[in-house]
Amino acid sequence: MNDKRKDAETHFKFGANWASYAALIGERQIEEAKKGLLKLVTARDIAGRSFLDLGCGSGLHALAALRLGAGRVMAIDIDPDCVATAQALLSREAGGKPWQAQRVSVFDADPLTIGRFDVVYSWGVLHHTGSMWEAMDKAAALVAPGGLLVIALYRMTRTDAFWKLEKRVYAHAPQFVQGAIRVCYVALFRLACVLTGRSFHDYVVNYRSSRGMDFHHDVHDWLGGYPYETTDAAEIEAKLSKLGFSAERVLAKPLGVGIFGSGCDEFVYRRAG
Repeated sequence: MNDKRKDAETHFKFGANWASYAALIGERQIEEAKKGLLKLVTARDIAGRSFLDLGCGSGLHALAALRLGAGRVMAIDIDPDCVATAQALLSREAGGKPWQAQRVSVFDADPLTIGRFDVVYSWGVLHHTGSMWEAMDKAAALVAPGGLLVIALYRMTRTDAFWKLEKRVYAHAPQFVQGAIRVCYVALFRLACVLTGRSFHDYVVNYRSSRGMDFHHDVHDWLGGYPYETTDAAEIEAKLSKLGFSAERVLAKPLGVGIFGSGCDEFVYRRAG
């Protein structure tokens, strides 16, 4: 029986979005991606260490790890377009440093095959797998003793049921319908900025410096990100402590309404040595 969790065709086409975004990647985006990594881990945690970018998207953060001196980098993704985009970016920008990029589902990622890593980095990925907690088991198993699991996951909101339905519709809608939904979302967000005295323009400009990402590509990613699950810090602590991990850094916000999205909480956990 075909496992739909391993079939990229049942998921939102993240790869096409990342391929489009990759055309924007330059030194500024790479530097911001490096800063995003260093917000979560220290340079010493990366330099000379092995690094797995699990759900690599464009490959930007695999590249950032290489620029920070990682000794070995592997980038994996279920989406062939993501893998091709990461391969192109790393071939162009990695400067001869050692890396691999392969099409591998998290559910097939076996330590006996690809090894264990000092840092397993999976930002905004596991909640899109269709089985988040099993995916977390798989990701945790790839962390070497004493290593770090660095993940970001959608936080729970009071509008989770709405967003799950919206994403399911958007992910399978024709492009013109997706475009119409994006226009409505951005227009409502712009109106909210006006009503709260914020500058939409400044928000978008500043957003570009967040993890090296781009506002409009992330809107498409958010609206279409299906499958979709959420969690909170207490659930993550309960799960990872049972797997032999302890928290090193947790950047989490309390339950909110989630009118324009839930946002991701970030977690850094160390596996017992």
